[in-house]
Amino acid sequence: MAISDFVGIFARNWWVFLLRGLVAVLFGLMAFVVPGLTLLTLVFLCGFYFILEGAMALLIGGRAHAWSLIIAGAIGLIAGVLTFVYPGITAFTLLIVIASWALVRGIFEIVTAIRLRKQLHGEWLLIVAGALSVLFGLMLLLNPGAGALAMVWLVGFYALMFGITMCVIAFRLRRLSHHHF
Repeated sequence: MAISDFVGIFARNWWVFLLRGLVAVLFGLMAFVVPGLTLLTLVFLCGFYFILEGAMALLIGGRAHAWSLIIAGAIGLIAGVLTFVYPGITAFTLLIVIASWALVRGIFEIVTAIRLRKQLHGEWLLIVAGALSVLFGLMLLLNPGAGALAMVWLVGFYALMFGITMCVIAFRLRRLSHHHF
């Protein structure tokens, strides 16, 4: 598949990026509005978010034949299912799951952006989203002793920043789809 076909599929499916962004923003806001979430509630919210995010990444990755997004989506689905299968997960384990997911996800976002750099104006936003994911994952891995409330706020901040970035990308893709595809 040519890069222009790949970009065209992204542009025609701009709404998937918007939906991903809105879900992330909603999740991030919930983390700040209700900071007293219990760990079990956080587990279920994260599991739901991972499954939804993974499904959306699989959808767009499958349509574009983008293996990096397909793999990232599959990892999101697996992480989400594991959180529901093992609801008694500890804060440390949840932290490692979230950190690993963000790290892998970020790497694949950066790979996708580099692949699209000559075809998509503003690909740096996808690199920023990937870099935010990588930095977030590394921060969690380097400081696993963070309290549950701090983890909720970190997750909320990450989700807000990632969601806003995805919304901006969605509208750029929408504009691109009206002009080129």
